[in-house]
Amino acid sequence: MGAAEASPFAAADDGVAIAVKVTPRASRDRVLGIQTLADGKTVLAVAVTAAPADGKANAALIRLLDKEWRVARSTLRVAAGAGARRKRLNLEGDPDRLLEALANWAGDLT
Repeated sequence: MGAAEASPFAAADDGVAIAVKVTPRASRDRVLGIQTLADGKTVLAVAVTAAPADGKANAALIRLLDKEWRVARSTLRVAAGAGARRKRLNLEGDPDRLLEALANWAGDLT
């Protein structure tokens, strides 16, 4: 992901907001990469094996990303879109430090 490309990560007052698109009932839990959707929005695409019922897919999403990013599960939460495939997550912490770490992580995806 180059510097001029759009990012699913944005600074927020209490950390970083992350635009995510989740595909439930996948064959395995994995990060698919950063994608630009038809409406022009950039999202972090993630697939989880869990079904989208009773918050299971959201829990699987949080588990996958906290492991991927090596952050405490308590610092990552679904801020909007709990019942939708497109969500906004919030990762609590220092926005500058987190944005740098996430940009480095995203650069390793390709």
